[in-house]
Amino acid sequence: MMGPAHSLSGAAAWLGVGAAAAALDRPMPWPVLLAGALICAGAALAPDLDHKAATISRAFGPISRNLCEIIDKLSYAAYKSTRKPGDPRRSGGHRTLTHTWVWAVMCGAGAAGICVWGGRWGVLAVLFVHMVLAIEGLLWKAARMSSDILVWLLGVCSAWMIADILDKPGNGSDWLFTEPGQQYLWVGLPIVLGALVHCIGDALTVSGCPVLWPIPIGRKRWYPIGPPKGMRFRAGSWVEIKVLTPVFMVLGGIGALGGLGFLG
Repeated sequence: MMGPAHSLSGAAAWLGVGAAAAALDRPMPWPVLLAGALICAGAALAPDLDHKAATISRAFGPISRNLCEIIDKLSYAAYKSTRKPGDPRRSGGHRTLTHTWVWAVMCGAGAAGICVWGGRWGVLAVLFVHMVLAIEGLLWKAARMSSDILVWLLGVCSAWMIADILDKPGNGSDWLFTEPGQQYLWVGLPIVLGALVHCIGDALTVSGCPVLWPIPIGRKRWYPIGPPKGMRFRAGSWVEIKVLTPVFMVLGGIGALGGLGFLG
């Protein structure tokens, strides 16, 4: 799928988690619901850091462009070193390592660690990256017409405001993980979810997605999971724009109402 649909599906997924948490009597404070939806929307773009034309590869100027080259080479190396006889030969790393559950968990755990051990500046760094990505994904038309600096400034302001709100007692810095020193540990969850939602979205397209790596399936370790080929679509096709995008909007709205307690 394309960036906007990935981001929208990520936001909808976290809002759905918020509705489920409320139904299980572990409701999220509204700042967690909002911040998590934006983080998840940003994280849903992150797996495409292995592709030089992707939104995330252009979002942070030369930093993300250079990182993209490194991740592509790392992903290709992982593919070559672990492929089985049934896996085809390829020349690049797109839709390999970063499109797996292993990468999703690593990113979530890493971000949670930065938040817990990095203190306020660690939280701000994680929020800033994901706020910029959420802006690029959810407001992509405005972001394309604006300069990178304006998007970064909006990301900084959003990250600072959200951190200030979450820091207030009862607003959710310790949601779900309540022991001393575990504030913001939950931030890893929307990051894992966003990456997995990205993989599920790509699995619906023609190429499929090797999300289960390194679990072997038949003669392949990088098996492209997906529905039957007749049910798949091309990225950016009318199915994505005319069908899935409105569905994500509706599901996100229902999830928000449920997470805020209006449906129970």
